[in-house]
Amino acid sequence: MVQLSPTCIPAGAPVAPAATQPAPAGTLVILGAGGDLTHRLLVPALYDLTCNKFLPDDFRIIGVSAEDLTSASWKASLRAKMETFTQDSHAEFYTPKIDETAWSWLTERMTYQTLDFTSVDAVSTLARDIGDRNAVFYLATPPRFFEPAAETLAKAGLLKETDNRFRRLVIEKPFGTDLQSAQALNAHLLSFLQESQIYRVDHFLGKETVQNLLALRFSNLLFDPLWRCEYIDHIQITAAEILGVEGRGVFYDATGALRDMVPNHLFQILALVAMEPPTSLEPEAIRNAKQQVFEAIRPISPQNAVRGQYEAGLIKGRILPAYRDSKGVSPDSRTETYTALKIEIDSKRWKGVPFYLRTGKALDSSVTEIVVQFKQTAHPLFHTAEGAAQTPNRFVYNIRPEKGADLHFNTKQPGPETIVKEVVSQFRYEQAFGSIPNVGYETLLYDCLQGNATLFQRADNIEAAWRAVDPVLKAWAKDPTPPEPYKAGTDGPASASALLARDGRCWAPFSQLKE
Repeated sequence: MVQLSPTCIPAGAPVAPAATQPAPAGTLVILGAGGDLTHRLLVPALYDLTCNKFLPDDFRIIGVSAEDLTSASWKASLRAKMETFTQDSHAEFYTPKIDETAWSWLTERMTYQTLDFTSVDAVSTLARDIGDRNAVFYLATPPRFFEPAAETLAKAGLLKETDNRFRRLVIEKPFGTDLQSAQALNAHLLSFLQESQIYRVDHFLGKETVQNLLALRFSNLLFDPLWRCEYIDHIQITAAEILGVEGRGVFYDATGALRDMVPNHLFQILALVAMEPPTSLEPEAIRNAKQQVFEAIRPISPQNAVRGQYEAGLIKGRILPAYRDSKGVSPDSRTETYTALKIEIDSKRWKGVPFYLRTGKALDSSVTEIVVQFKQTAHPLFHTAEGAAQTPNRFVYNIRPEKGADLHFNTKQPGPETIVKEVVSQFRYEQAFGSIPNVGYETLLYDCLQGNATLFQRADNIEAAWRAVDPVLKAWAKDPTPPEPYKAGTDGPASASALLARDGRCWAPFSQLKE
């Protein structure tokens, strides 16, 4: 994994710092290079890697798309997008100015080809350009192109490895739409490639705060012995957005909140929170430990699943129209924009500890956080000023927008009476390490070039995650009942609160999560 420097100080061709080796020489081929993913995430990440000297001098990038562009016009569009990152200091990726030396170094190694990457004859031109070099093929394309593009590359001989070169294929989510489609896609890809050649991206794993979960859990004696059912009452994982579908109605109406977020993003966080200590930090040891979690998830009963759909409401002073009034959305859509789940894991560590997951759009906050709620002490001795029993400890891990952690614990309030008050100890990434421009793809790209699969999903990981949510998807497909409505700008449907209330628990409120 790479550690980015907070400043960009390239001097000629990048040379790796002593602590980190540059990626091996080779060619990165981006299929779908004219699209948003390339402009908004991949090229900014490559720019960051250039600034921090993680790319080798003998490195090339070939952009491929059916869009009729020249190399010059493609680079100009990339530059225009990069310029937008200098204008919003509050954006997740912000740089006050583009370092011209770094940008020139990077763009000198970039070319563009207009071609149909589903045509073997057209793709064969890439074989001549790449020659016998190492190559990574990044499918920055809509999912419908995953199978034909992989098959075309294979038939053109571009995915064949030798003792002297590697060939890798990178695929974005969504990886299938259910268990059956995920299994079919895996089978198709594995008919052309070895599992070791396939890098399935979940961009949540590119976030430093997500990667830090392993270090947090297993390098601190403060947490490791307490991370189990004897001490933890329950765990909440939240991924909330204030945005609606924002012009993505056609895609979202065919997908929904559960498919879009749960078996990938939220389950990856769940696995890192719930996994047993891996035998090492080797990629397969970590992926094996994740797989144990996925396989231990009990089939989710539809009674433990909530679905909601937002109606018109007020968010940040503006009216957001109802989901069904969004462009590309069916006027009688039964697609959920919110889901909450109760998940149980059959393991000794987590016996009796429920995991509550929730995600939704058009809510009153944008937060992604983990709340670890500890049990009450065996014999509560103290009370608050209001006469209530002392508050159980709580650990809140902030993934976004704040990046850090809050530890809630009790202390004696000053005065002659023995009264306890909850206080919060805070850690913030920016305060500890400074502000570092990062789109979240830097480590993913670097690790892929290095052949480090730690942050990428295996076929069995993907299928086990879909298998866990499949009963809910099937039940909802047969259920004519529309999702429960909730007003935009609220914290979701009432049944989500009822899901916890029946267990004598409640969600940590969004306002509290942001503190």
